[in-house]
Amino acid sequence: MIMTTTPTIEGHKILEYKGLVSGEVILGANVLKDFMASISDVFGGRTSSYERVLQEGRESALREMEGRARGMGANAVVGISFDVGTMGPNGAMIMVIVAGTAVTI
Repeated sequence: MIMTTTPTIEGHKILEYKGLVSGEVILGANVLKDFMASISDVFGGRTSSYERVLQEGRESALREMEGRARGMGANAVVGISFDVGTMGPNGAMIMVIVAGTAVTI
């Protein structure tokens, strides 16, 4: 399945718009990662543990969206956007939402 952030797919004509499709994932951030992140923040470094969590979240949300798009009879998703936020007490959970338009090409 072709998935892109662009509104069109070069070399392909969109034959049918199936509708909005999304994938959502909520991931817990553990206390050790929070502690290590705070140390990294103090010294200005990158927090690879959180970067891995975000990468896993994006990939999971994309897989979920792809499955929903296939269920709608689509073979591509265009106009994909990502949103990331925190929720729960002290932002203890990371929410990743991906959305786009399911299409047939």
